[in-house]
Amino acid sequence: MANQTVTLACEERTTFGKGSARQARRDGKIPAVIYGHGEGPFHVLLPGHEAFIALRTTNALMTLTWGDMDRLVLAKDIQRNPLKPVIEHVDFVIVNRDEKVDVEVAVQVEGEAAPETLVSVPTATVLVKAPVLDIPEFITVDVEGAEAGTIIHAADLQLPAGVELVTDPEEAMVNISEAMSAEALEAELAEAEAEAGIEQDEPEDVEEGGKSEGGDDAAEGESASE
Repeated sequence: MANQTVTLACEERTTFGKGSARQARRDGKIPAVIYGHGEGPFHVLLPGHEAFIALRTTNALMTLTWGDMDRLVLAKDIQRNPLKPVIEHVDFVIVNRDEKVDVEVAVQVEGEAAPETLVSVPTATVLVKAPVLDIPEFITVDVEGAEAGTIIHAADLQLPAGVELVTDPEEAMVNISEAMSAEALEAELAEAEAEAGIEQDEPEDVEEGGKSEGGDDAAEGESASE
């Protein structure tokens, strides 16, 4: 479970503002800030391609070097462009190798619940305190054979050695509910179609005198045929 660390050689950032940040990204660099343990903030530019790959991992741990400095850091906040695969900015927190940190870890479900059940995960992550060098990639929840009505709380999670729960122990992490039967699904679909049909069959607007739209044209057609 030990975290793999990468080392990235950065540049000290000396110009600031939105224009400067945009130019840095055009040059293939990612603006970042480093702070923690009473140090910083230090402003640096990350090598874009290498940082993008390293930051694919949740709770990425890395060593950043710039000038004559180097710090072991944990990615705290990653700002990503919502429209394209671009990292806009990164906040890193300085950590020590022998400390524990609070981190959000993904919840991963494995196994098959009982037939005709539905497994839902209302909370995708759980907050834990873990050793910096042993942050789990995910926490596994086994639902093999679980019956409808089963609720797995945070307190029920099997955490790795050295990892402590921070999330409220009573928080529901996984719910097992009864799946809708095929008959019930068909009935619901039929009801929806019936409601749609009622809306489509609503009468057209009627003009004064009781004639519907196009009534005059129909009358003229009758006269012409006489």
